[in-house]
Amino acid sequence: MTQKRTAPELMDETDVIDLLLAQHAVIRDMFDEVEQAPPDKRGEAFTRLVRMLAVHETAEEEVVHPYARRKLDGGAGVVEDRLAEENQAKRLLMEMDKAGPDSPDFMEKLALLRGAVTAHARSEERYEFPRFRAHTTLAERRVLAAAVKAAEAIGPTHPHPGTESVTKNLLIGTPVAMMDRARDVIRQAIGKRV
Repeated sequence: MTQKRTAPELMDETDVIDLLLAQHAVIRDMFDEVEQAPPDKRGEAFTRLVRMLAVHETAEEEVVHPYARRKLDGGAGVVEDRLAEENQAKRLLMEMDKAGPDSPDFMEKLALLRGAVTAHARSEERYEFPRFRAHTTLAERRVLAAAVKAAEAIGPTHPHPGTESVTKNLLIGTPVAMMDRARDVIRQAIGKRV
């Protein structure tokens, strides 16, 4: 029986592609947790999912996609397709994050979000990651894994559609991340959504 991996355990991954693939598996498991959680625990599971998706996508936008754009033949087209998928999922996630897990259409939207995120991950795994691995060295992928981990450590913890570029993430992302993290602390302190 395979044991589920948790987000903190992923910090041991040293190849950026292996790290991202492992994160995709964790995200799939997190969707299961939200879907299967009793209503009184769904909010906690959803909060963890929102955070994981937000930091994961920010790191891809800041580190992986720009490198793929430069390194891969036709990389710009591959990356643009992934960014469009990310933006669509971020918009839905932001709407769900604002409405909260008690919203009457939460489970319906969760199914839509899961479909969008799964399709996006599958596209990365099929079109971007194999080419990325083939056109980079292990040393490059190790440096990128460290950069992804650093970006995730300071990235926004909630979705912000429209910030899918490195420039926007760097200019807007830092203050937004600080506001997100402050809001997270306040929410946790008062035990409800703010």
